[in-house]
Amino acid sequence: MHRLLHMLGETFTSLRRNVAMVSALILVTFISLTFVGAAALMQTQVDEMTDDFHEQLEVSVFLCTEGSPASACPAGAVTDDQREAVEQSLEEGAAAQYVDSYRYESQDQALENFLDQRGQDADSSSVEAADMPESFRILLVDPEQYEVVTELFASALGVESVADQQEILDQVFGILNGMTMVALIIAAVMIVCAVLLVSTTIRLSAFARRRETGIKRLVGASKSMIRLPFIFEGALAALIGALLACAATWVIAEFVLGQWLAQQVPGISFIDSSASWLIMPMLILIALVLAVLASWLTVRRYLRV
Repeated sequence: MHRLLHMLGETFTSLRRNVAMVSALILVTFISLTFVGAAALMQTQVDEMTDDFHEQLEVSVFLCTEGSPASACPAGAVTDDQREAVEQSLEEGAAAQYVDSYRYESQDQALENFLDQRGQDADSSSVEAADMPESFRILLVDPEQYEVVTELFASALGVESVADQQEILDQVFGILNGMTMVALIIAAVMIVCAVLLVSTTIRLSAFARRRETGIKRLVGASKSMIRLPFIFEGALAALIGALLACAATWVIAEFVLGQWLAQQVPGISFIDSSASWLIMPMLILIALVLAVLASWLTVRRYLRV
């Protein structure tokens, strides 16, 4: 216990002597791990949104109208028999096993929904119910099976087209995943800088204390007694930076995602600070492992004992 307290005392003394370098190390560690935390939060948010959107993913089967292109609807508008055949397939036919629920949207309902979304502007005021397609809006048991359902109805009589939201979602998630990757790349660069700064700080500290190290050798101090204070120095500075990054991660999750974005985009379920608590141990572990490893390699190479 006495040895440990002595080594910790040396560590704090060295930290006071190298305030500028230690402060830079803390700052770089803080910034790099904040990027790691932000990337982890972003990926958690993407996973949450993916689950939510997949549960609400609709497949829309649009039926032929008088204005449908001949290539898609050579027989013209959908007939009652064709409409009933599509509904029969949804209830008892080949598609029934994939369908959780469905609803029929008439031309009048389609026009009403269109006007609600677009408003009574100059472009929409000339649109009539006959211009809007009837459709079946389908929720799937397994959203991953949307391609199977699309194929089942794509060539059915009376069906003009089948659309799903997956393509739009893929684009959105592609952008979010790209932002996550950018954050990780920046974090990786900053972590490399932090490791190099740890090495430089320990080298300077070892050089400044070379006389003390020589005295310790003469009085028979063990290698661990000489080396551990330097390792503690790098680990402690990195730990402080990691704790600051944990605080920043909590702020991002609680205030940026959990409150501000949740108010700006009410239709999406955002994560909150509870997600950050799962990320914080990872940030601390990364900081300690990298700092201890960098410090140990540095003292082993540059500190002759």
